[in-house]
Amino acid sequence: MSQKTEFTPHEKPHHRHPTNLVRHAVLILGSFTILVPFLWMITTSLQSKAETYTAQSIIPTSWHWENYLQAWQNAPFARYYLNSMLMAAGIVVGHLVFDSLAAFAFARLKFPGKKVIFIVLLAALMVPSFVTIIPAYAIVAKLGWIDTFAALIVPRLADVFGIILLRQYFSTIPMELDEAARIDGCSSWQIYYRILMPLAKPALATLAIFSFLFAWNDFLWPLLVTNAEDMRTIQIGLNGFVGRYGTSWNYLMAGTLTATLPSVIVFIFFQKALERGIAATGLKD
Repeated sequence: MSQKTEFTPHEKPHHRHPTNLVRHAVLILGSFTILVPFLWMITTSLQSKAETYTAQSIIPTSWHWENYLQAWQNAPFARYYLNSMLMAAGIVVGHLVFDSLAAFAFARLKFPGKKVIFIVLLAALMVPSFVTIIPAYAIVAKLGWIDTFAALIVPRLADVFGIILLRQYFSTIPMELDEAARIDGCSSWQIYYRILMPLAKPALATLAIFSFLFAWNDFLWPLLVTNAEDMRTIQIGLNGFVGRYGTSWNYLMAGTLTATLPSVIVFIFFQKALERGIAATGLKD
């Protein structure tokens, strides 16, 4: 008696497309170029000062954790951190408020010259920020704001990028919501903060992250408008480890790593919100 044996056909092996391999290779190479300097910064921060100039390996021969404490003692880092936090918080709040108000006007209101003004704003994105630094500094100095938080925050309470970002997001929200709200007796202000702002949370989160990173990492403007040590920000404070006769690389890297932590924490905890905001904010005519 013959017995039939049924063979289950095996699935064909999945061949990786060459394009995917190239894409992954590029991503790995890009990650490597970013992580190696970061790793070098960490290991240098744990070396002795002599070893930073003579070390033959990226791994320290002895681990000097006291470099972090010494860096904080050599400069008023607590004050630098506080100044940077206050400046960043003020700029973030300003961007969320003023950028969203301007974006609401461009996306939902009708007024003469709206398209022309918006085109001018788009053109302003192509103007380097260095062009406006001198007149901005002259205005701040004329107002007597040097060495004040007003000089650090007020000139940057609004941002063209934020206005355009939120305007594009507001444009994706159906106008029928506004019309229904007006039928119910809502004013433009009520439509703004009761309807559009709650719906725009992904875009607002994206703008807040970008604004914080911009303010936290800014160096040139705080350097121009602050002279007193107690008004310096963290980025300027790091420059104190660079001396005329030498640089304390271990302390500089320890301070730099400390200054980098807020940016890293923001990306780790708000990465999903950033991705949703960027994906949801599309261009709309």
